[in-house]
Amino acid sequence: MAVTTERRLDDLPVLYSFRRCPYAMRARLAIAQNDIAVELREVLLRDKPEHMIELSAKATVPVLWLADGSVIDESLDIMRWAFGSRDFRAHQEPDFDLIGAFDTRFKHHLDRYKYAARYDPDAALEHRDAALAMLRDLKPRLQGDWLSGEEPRFTDLALLPFIRQYRIADIAWFDGVEGIEAVQQWLSRFLQWQGFQDVMQKYPQWRTGQPGVRFAGKPSDAGGCAS
Repeated sequence: MAVTTERRLDDLPVLYSFRRCPYAMRARLAIAQNDIAVELREVLLRDKPEHMIELSAKATVPVLWLADGSVIDESLDIMRWAFGSRDFRAHQEPDFDLIGAFDTRFKHHLDRYKYAARYDPDAALEHRDAALAMLRDLKPRLQGDWLSGEEPRFTDLALLPFIRQYRIADIAWFDGVEGIEAVQQWLSRFLQWQGFQDVMQKYPQWRTGQPGVRFAGKPSDAGGCAS
């Protein structure tokens, strides 16, 4: 990788992010929930910064540039990094099999339902129903408020941004579906959760040569954050 001279804010790790991207969303959630301060650089996907592409040739968010110069450019790896830097109790280990199924099969159907015009519009409802079947299968796992127990943890944060996207495709239909009440309540709880609302603040587009904004970190460290 080429050596970069791009400046950092206070020598913090740098996170290239896009507010509405579910992959970037779960990276921000993991970072915020573990009280890790980073410099957030909000990008527009139609106007990607050259420095982000220099760091990661795949040119998609999120991209995390660490202080030692190393780069993490997969959202789950950023989540592992964030949780790994704090106490991670054994009984809250992530369900990577479930996450893997949602990252592959659910995401496949989600894209072909929500963005049917890009694929096959005639197959949109087929993909909607295939994704719905996966949500129905979650019912036995949702015995409490969250998959992980009394608070949202890794698995919740990894899945819920994508379930949110699924609902957005047709909110009235989703909210009226019978038999997934536990999932609907789980998602509603997530959308109202302060931790989610905190990471969904709007930030101006970052431009080369400008500082990003200080994001997350403990409250006593939060000075300098944009509102």
